[in-house]
Amino acid sequence: MQDNVQEKGSSVVRTVLGPVPAQDLGVVLIHETLLSVFPGAEYAPEINMDKSEIFELLKRQLTEFRRLGGKTIVDASGMFHGRDVELYRTLSRTTGVHIIASTGLGPEPMLSGYFTTPQKNPPSPWSAEQFSGLFTKEVIEGIVIPRVERSSSAGLVTSIATRSGITKVETGLFRGSAQTALATGVPVSIQYGADATGDLEILLGEGVAENRIIIGGLDRIDAVRRKEAFAVAKRGAYVAIDHVGWSSSEGFVNDGERAKLVAELFADGLGERVLISSNAIGVAKGHETKELGYDYLLTKFVPMIQDAGVTREQIRLLLEENPARVLTIDASADQKVTGWNFDWDKLYQPVIY
Repeated sequence: MQDNVQEKGSSVVRTVLGPVPAQDLGVVLIHETLLSVFPGAEYAPEINMDKSEIFELLKRQLTEFRRLGGKTIVDASGMFHGRDVELYRTLSRTTGVHIIASTGLGPEPMLSGYFTTPQKNPPSPWSAEQFSGLFTKEVIEGIVIPRVERSSSAGLVTSIATRSGITKVETGLFRGSAQTALATGVPVSIQYGADATGDLEILLGEGVAENRIIIGGLDRIDAVRRKEAFAVAKRGAYVAIDHVGWSSSEGFVNDGERAKLVAELFADGLGERVLISSNAIGVAKGHETKELGYDYLLTKFVPMIQDAGVTREQIRLLLEENPARVLTIDASADQKVTGWNFDWDKLYQPVIY
């Protein structure tokens, strides 16, 4: 795997080592987390943040994923959940696994004070345009490494809503994420609040094409009961069944019901809009995490969906073709994005006391 892969003549996907041809992604886990650090845990004396130890733990997991036939992992954690691009670059070079980093924020309780403290006079929360400016810069200029530089580019913009229902600030996050997707060509992925189709409408209202949108968490018990996955897929957006291995005690259907859901989506002719993933966390700091590896989906869940009637070709669609299609950025469009002219001064207004 090499940095600075040429983009000419093909559709590409933005990885932490640069753009790669979409056809090289192979088996993709579309919604995972490599390193998750609860905000502030990095300063706690009892938390071990030894980078070499974290690297070795993740290296072992990614190597096993690669051995089983996996090739690409999307780190969908966004900006403030422990994202470490330089770590991811080293892991990608070492293991041969493509890693796609994301920009984005949410839910509201996880935002830092700067984004919730009024920055204008009169006081008002950050606007969708401000969030869009923040996210867009991470796509076209590179991901922020605090106080040092920018490195790599985000290949996805993602935001999360509060499960009890999307808040005003999160609505701004979703609108801003959609604006970034529209301006840069990267897909937008959200974890919906209480109403998946309603949250989809927020994104569509910004002008993003349906096939550039991923709605995650559609294997939640409430979503399955309301058949939200079918409604979202029929609108043309991607359905992410992205908590494989999670159970009813955690708010999700079990894997047997999950496999049945996937089979039913194919039976309804909606298979080209389905993505599957585990929402596994490789290393967690400052919080408990579910014991679930990147190998689980391939070794445990794939046999289950085969037993439910999903064919080998349909499994390839789920794990290879569908993720490659939604993650792809046209190479010529990507070149135009790099030179995109945006008035940042209108987005970043000084604090007025």
